[in-house]
Amino acid sequence: MSKPGEFVGSLDCGTTSVRFIIFDRHADIIAQNQLEFPQYYPHPGWHDHDATEIQEHAEQCIAAAVKDMVAAGWAADSIKVIGITNQRETAVAWSRKTGKPLCKAIVWTDSRTKNTVATFEAKLQDVGIEVEPGVWKKGPEPLRDITGLPLSTYFSAIKLRWMIDNYPEVAAAHEADELAFGTVESWVLYNLLGGVSTNIHLSEVTNASRTLLLNTTTLQWELSLVSFFGFRPSILPKLVSTSEVYGEIAAGPLKGVPVGGLVGDQQGALVGNKCLNQGEAKCTYGTGAFLLFCTGDEIVKSKHGLLSTIAYQAGPNAKPVYALEGSIAVAGSAIKWLRDSMNLISTAAEINDLAGKESNAGGLYFVTAFSGLLAPYWDPGAAGTLIGISQYTNPSHIARATLEANAYQTRAIIESMLKDSGTSLAHLKVDGGMTNGDLAMRILADVGGFTVIRPEMRESTALGSALLAGSAIGLFGWDITKPETLSEVNTKGSEREKGWEGWKKAVERSKGWEEGVSDTK
Repeated sequence: MSKPGEFVGSLDCGTTSVRFIIFDRHADIIAQNQLEFPQYYPHPGWHDHDATEIQEHAEQCIAAAVKDMVAAGWAADSIKVIGITNQRETAVAWSRKTGKPLCKAIVWTDSRTKNTVATFEAKLQDVGIEVEPGVWKKGPEPLRDITGLPLSTYFSAIKLRWMIDNYPEVAAAHEADELAFGTVESWVLYNLLGGVSTNIHLSEVTNASRTLLLNTTTLQWELSLVSFFGFRPSILPKLVSTSEVYGEIAAGPLKGVPVGGLVGDQQGALVGNKCLNQGEAKCTYGTGAFLLFCTGDEIVKSKHGLLSTIAYQAGPNAKPVYALEGSIAVAGSAIKWLRDSMNLISTAAEINDLAGKESNAGGLYFVTAFSGLLAPYWDPGAAGTLIGISQYTNPSHIARATLEANAYQTRAIIESMLKDSGTSLAHLKVDGGMTNGDLAMRILADVGGFTVIRPEMRESTALGSALLAGSAIGLFGWDITKPETLSEVNTKGSEREKGWEGWKKAVERSKGWEEGVSDTK
């Protein structure tokens, strides 16, 4: 006989895979399923996803995890609500008329839009933004003041502009007022709630705050920016909070179950790690690495290369909570590069063993600028750089320098956060695949000079969306705690600072390498 349960499902649509995890009220995992989906790299600097494949994989993961839950003896209706968390800046364009994608989705890591960014940088200088009726301001500051973001290839409005300019199907749909634009959570939710038959087009505020189109003070689309980028306002989704019921799933094993939490993956990890108060910080080490520092109900304008973003909004009428964010484009993907392209390791986990054969990197620094540098450097022309190579250098030094690269970039972001916020950081909570390595965490603590706290249950991103979804129907509280382990600082301060000075010199040598890049159709 099946046991009744009260569970929350979390659909985690990441950069390389989709997972569906079913949690009980103690944040223990009842069942889960994960599937990788294809990555497309048609030209240098390009990174595409097929949005239909993401949706198909999501539905398969849901079906498989529900099947496993039932096989374990739980009733099929035990899942009371689901949340969705997602890779954030990836841009999806689809037809409201057919419900189908009009082109491949452009992934957050993609850098094809460098010339598009240059065009709008010039427009900011020459024309500016209409900040009030008839009042125009020039330069980059008005954009930062409204959105908390700089112009960059990173954000989704720039990707959408490139789609309209380069894909005739997207341009035609935009002209005919049949275009729907969204980030991944918007696309997946659209399909789960019925697709073209219902045309429920929503986006929540953490994802919207990564588009270059949201006013982070009013939590509304900023029409002056919509006009600045040349978009029709009708292409944009309706804005919702991170914790409310958006509708019910239209088909499949969860038909009739409400979707009650939407959140960008990094903000989901912030919630899952319980970094809910001013001064608390987490970093997720996945394909890239993303460090969020909670600033409470205050928007902190960064003067040191960071982003001001929305952390979460715990209901339609709740005040938003804000964060400073620093993003590292290449983290776990550098380890995959060592595995797949350099053949130095056969599995990602082996990097810790290989790096552990040496006590230091032998004077080697690896600036992992495979697609430029993000925070706090913001140099799209930076190139990947291995510097300090000598006859003494061996594969173990390269492996260790790869782990140190993540630690040094983390330190660069944290130093900027401290300058912006005036608040010191006693510890950093971490999650993501790279945190499974004890050596990687020891290196992070030593390079950073702070305690690293690693949760025993490391599905923080999925847990965050589950907490938001459960809260939307009054099922879960926010007081769930899980065991944690600590990595303490062991390196002497003098050694740490010597390494830090070397890293800064290596970064300077990597900057500005790639110039005059042209878009390739």
